[in-house]
Amino acid sequence: MDANSLLLAIRQIEFARGYTLSLLDGLTAEDWFRRPTEADTHIAWQIGHLAMAEYGLCLFRIRGRQPEDLDLMSSKFRKQFSKGSQPDPEPANNPTPAELRSVLDRVHQQAAKELAACTEQQLAEPIDEPFAVTPTKLGALFFCSHHEMLHAGQIGLLRRLLGKSPLR
Repeated sequence: MDANSLLLAIRQIEFARGYTLSLLDGLTAEDWFRRPTEADTHIAWQIGHLAMAEYGLCLFRIRGRQPEDLDLMSSKFRKQFSKGSQPDPEPANNPTPAELRSVLDRVHQQAAKELAACTEQQLAEPIDEPFAVTPTKLGALFFCSHHEMLHAGQIGLLRRLLGKSPLR
């Protein structure tokens, strides 16, 4: 691994996040919780899940849990949006779109700050799945962008099922 690999992983994470955010343009608060009959998920769950996943892949897997992580997201939030959780269609049982965006943004900003300081030695440490490209902590970073693009595709499909125009 070299510094270029870390830079590439960071650029991929940034690209994926930019695309995800573009998919949120033009949505109303009600759109975030609408579940088309063809889907058993909603945009709010997708965004909460992406925040939780970026935390897990870019922070927790790289340096472990830290006390200040509770300022990024609560334990309840992590559990509500973890892999295998079920989207709750009731808006009152979910964070608001503004709260979801706030957590998404906080986690992303913290990840960007910490990833810039990662060492080659740290990123070369082996990990278990999930990873992409290489079974190391660097591989967790590559997987983060791949995972986000997968969920961006689901958000894009939800947009279309809600009657929104595709992005250009």
